[in-house]
Amino acid sequence: MVERCKRLAESGAFQNAVLGLIILNAVAMGLETWPALGVRWASVFQAVNVGVQVAFGLELAVRIIGHGRRPLEFFRSGWNTFDFAVVALALLPATGSFAAVARLARVLRVARLITGMPELRLIIGTLLRSVSSMGHIVMLLGLLIYVYGVTGHHLFASVDPEHWGSLGRAAQTLFFVITLEGWVEIMRASEAATPWAWLYYLSFIIIAVFVVINLFIAVVINNLENARKEESNAAPRAEDEIAASSAEIRAMASELAKLRSAVEALGGRR
Repeated sequence: MVERCKRLAESGAFQNAVLGLIILNAVAMGLETWPALGVRWASVFQAVNVGVQVAFGLELAVRIIGHGRRPLEFFRSGWNTFDFAVVALALLPATGSFAAVARLARVLRVARLITGMPELRLIIGTLLRSVSSMGHIVMLLGLLIYVYGVTGHHLFASVDPEHWGSLGRAAQTLFFVITLEGWVEIMRASEAATPWAWLYYLSFIIIAVFVVINLFIAVVINNLENARKEESNAAPRAEDEIAASSAEIRAMASELAKLRSAVEALGGRR
């Protein structure tokens, strides 16, 4: 039973079926948001929701049973814990105080596409690994906005108090400038204070957008390459472990055969 569930959970057909259920659930939830379809096919959508929930429950049961006498090993993986939490939360009643949580859990079932696709898991894992490195870049960007905000307040507050009247407004304006949306109009208003306003904006855009923002991209790409290298190194190690285990099994079988021959020879002498 355990081996059968383990082979089933690791089979490609089983995983593809789960992905198909997730996509079906996503399509049904999207169609349900249309008022006309939601009212007309409400019973169908409800049946799909119940069927998908039951299928997800059976899927988790197969994967947990596949761990045999150590079912808690299933929860050692963060992705498995996420799957279990999403399916468990969806069991909450869709009425009363748990209605919002139940609806949220139904939406999160779509996020299970991440756990079902290795490339998506790699990307999410890379982003999580990049959080610590990004902290220093965020500090650098915050320092840059602070310095330019104070400078912009002293330079342009008299002619454009709406954008530079305080440090908070200046920081908000600089954040808008980082998005490269509407910064030209803000610069035109600032030129009433000094014709050199363009130099202020140009230097900030070069440093904040083309340098600091690209640092974020560099950190993510670097962590992505490291994650891929770790995965590629883990695969040979797993193959080596399997080969070593197979060699040990063959050696044990050989020793058992010798022991059996010795026992049979001893019995023949008697």
